[in-house]
Amino acid sequence: MVQGVEVRLPSGAAPAGAEEVLTDEALGFVAGLQREFGSRRADLLRARAERQQHLSAGGTLDFLPATAGVREGEWRVAEPPADLRNRRVEITGPTDAKMMINALNSGANVHMADFEDANTPTFANMVDGQSNLMAAIDRRIGFVGPEGRQYRLVEEPAVLMVRPRGWHLDEKHLLVDGPAVSASLFDFGLYLFHCARRLLERGSRPYFYLPKLESHLEARLWNDAFCWGQDRLGIPRGTIRATVLVETIPAAFEMEEILYELRDHSAGLNAGRWDYMFSIIKKFRSRGQDFLLPDRNSVTMTVPFMRAYTELLVRTCHRRGAHAIGGMAAFIPSRRDREVNERALAKVAEDKAREAGDGFDGSWVAHPDLVEVCRAEFDRVLGSRDNQIERLREEVSVSAADLLAISRTPGQITEEGLRNDLSVALQYLESWLRGQGAVAIFNLMEDAATAEIARSQVWQWVHNSARLEGGPAMTPELVRSVLDEEVAKLGGDPGRFGKARSLLEQVALADDFVEFLTLPAYELIP
Repeated sequence: MVQGVEVRLPSGAAPAGAEEVLTDEALGFVAGLQREFGSRRADLLRARAERQQHLSAGGTLDFLPATAGVREGEWRVAEPPADLRNRRVEITGPTDAKMMINALNSGANVHMADFEDANTPTFANMVDGQSNLMAAIDRRIGFVGPEGRQYRLVEEPAVLMVRPRGWHLDEKHLLVDGPAVSASLFDFGLYLFHCARRLLERGSRPYFYLPKLESHLEARLWNDAFCWGQDRLGIPRGTIRATVLVETIPAAFEMEEILYELRDHSAGLNAGRWDYMFSIIKKFRSRGQDFLLPDRNSVTMTVPFMRAYTELLVRTCHRRGAHAIGGMAAFIPSRRDREVNERALAKVAEDKAREAGDGFDGSWVAHPDLVEVCRAEFDRVLGSRDNQIERLREEVSVSAADLLAISRTPGQITEEGLRNDLSVALQYLESWLRGQGAVAIFNLMEDAATAEIARSQVWQWVHNSARLEGGPAMTPELVRSVLDEEVAKLGGDPGRFGKARSLLEQVALADDFVEFLTLPAYELIP
């Protein structure tokens, strides 16, 4: 009933939760965001494409001369709110009721409810997720498993943060004045409209994680959307706080500027792994041997270009009074193999000890059983302190060449690496197309970022004629042959994997690189 707004229901029937989520007032709020910021978003996406053309033509990245004053100036972000000062363990997961309850009850300090990479954006999932967030804040969320087990929130659950989808995605089920609304504004707008006052009444605030930014101008757009939303709801500017995931290589050159644009709303920066590697491959995909990465599982956070990125992130955040949050521990403990668990948990502990020692204020885990492993390593460094923002890391000096030292990455391109990329991507896409965006594969909790790095790595290897260690050059025919064998290992059911395989071949072998696999995948779901 909102003028200029059309809701397209994929099955002709409203999904569960629509009555409380898709109210006229909420849809009008989202439509206002789209009308105010939709054209700027489109301009920024065109700027991304222009930068890609520059890089594909031989251009490079560097710190921006025009913003040197920001990098050299004296300023700090806003002080963190009381319930967001201690972030030593953050757990992530999708927005379905069971997963959300388990995450909020896990003992982690923060739970990031994910509308993005850990979620298949069917309209039912998106609406149900918003409904579950409202119910979680009201402490009325519940779930009953098929075996009759009841899930309820503990007395003091984790602090809630929400990750909306990235600027590149649309929400095809909501049209505003004709075109589809920005998925970012849809996710952000509905959550802010329904939950801002709920959170304030409970002594918290609306907290966000912002994914896949590529420039400080994209951060400025978010900041302006925050101001607009707060003004319309009559809550003070600065109420919202947001952590930016620095998961693209262009953003690594603009960390200071991103914090500056969001300074009244900033909750720091996060250093990831898979999306950052995916971005490097994507941006320099046609640049030859100097930008070829070895098997993805051999590229750790300690290789030169990753080390430079994380060291710069901690230094940048702490100089500006902001949290620096580390990457994901994705291991899922085995119920049957104690030896596998012991080896994996030792690696998790080692990784979290490195992050805490480097100055990070907290880190991510994907499973409740990893919460205490992560906490123990940060407790050793932080003691009774909430964070270590006062540790400035002034000895760190990172150049553009350090961030781009891809050729110094040790490792090989192997048949085992190719098989793992194809098998994981295939299994993930099959699950994603069924509506499940967080998937346990080979004792790891995988999301869309894993599939992105896996398929983009295969594309880069094929299109740059990379050679397998001790074997032939990579060709589409070789990839399809190996894929045949991996499908057979998984049971060989062409009906189960047919659609996923077709999509994987499209995004891994097509002549033109598909910017995000979720773009064609989105057209295949309701």
